[in-house]
Amino acid sequence: MPKFYDPETLAKLQGILLRMLKDFIEICEKHNLTYFGIAGTTLGAIRHGGFIPWDDDIDIGLPRKDFEKFLDIVESEYGERYRIVNTEHYEDYPLMTTRMCLKGSVFREEALKDIRVPFGIFLDLYPFDQVSSDPKKAKKQARDAWFWSKIMILRSVPHPVLGFSGWKAKVIQAICGMAHCFLKVFYRSKYRIYQKTYEAETRFNKEKEADTIAFLCDTKPDWNVFKKSDLYPLQTISFEGIDMKFPRNYKPSLVALYGEDYMTPPPEEKRKTHYPYRLKFPK
Repeated sequence: MPKFYDPETLAKLQGILLRMLKDFIEICEKHNLTYFGIAGTTLGAIRHGGFIPWDDDIDIGLPRKDFEKFLDIVESEYGERYRIVNTEHYEDYPLMTTRMCLKGSVFREEALKDIRVPFGIFLDLYPFDQVSSDPKKAKKQARDAWFWSKIMILRSVPHPVLGFSGWKAKVIQAICGMAHCFLKVFYRSKYRIYQKTYEAETRFNKEKEADTIAFLCDTKPDWNVFKKSDLYPLQTISFEGIDMKFPRNYKPSLVALYGEDYMTPPPEEKRKTHYPYRLKFPK
């Protein structure tokens, strides 16, 4: 069974995330940067008017150019308040997302508890890159990006958290452990694996004909894929009383993530959180 927060802790955590979201939107509006809510943040906005009641994070996508500009601005203008956590800054960080972490806080998930990175309460930021207009090239791009992103995780995390248990989980955990040992011997540089993943993700960013952008390094490579005509023009939806940008047509991505019946909340045993191994609120 998944672990859940007590109501007081979750309310406090969500309140901090909302203050961080306000800062994020303020930066984007001030500097004319494009962003859009994705995944559970989109689902929460349309199904609950904000957070999914048990959720503990906010997921935001940005086109690659705006994503990189945003990170530079945070570090130069908001460095006293926020820390940027990604593989460019911390080689041990095993994901292709970037976390905008609140300084003075700690949020360390069970799967990442041994990673030598200063994790804090965070907004989860996803860089979106162009997908080739050629179906064969697009398929190879997705396969390469997804594969190397999983190698990144296995290089740093010998026993990733699985969404199921039983003998199958034990077998997979054993295989992951062996793969981790293999990678430690033959791929000593974690940053080299990151570079391979980055190359695949950004391979077609200069292609003028591309009509699709995506983040290909999630659990499945088709979870966060948008036709530009579905994404733009962005629409504004209230998220806990905050005006936030979302894709014009979010249904295809939500169906890919949650199935056709995405407006029906799942049973308790299938609900997911990032329930932390260690949580510390800022003073």
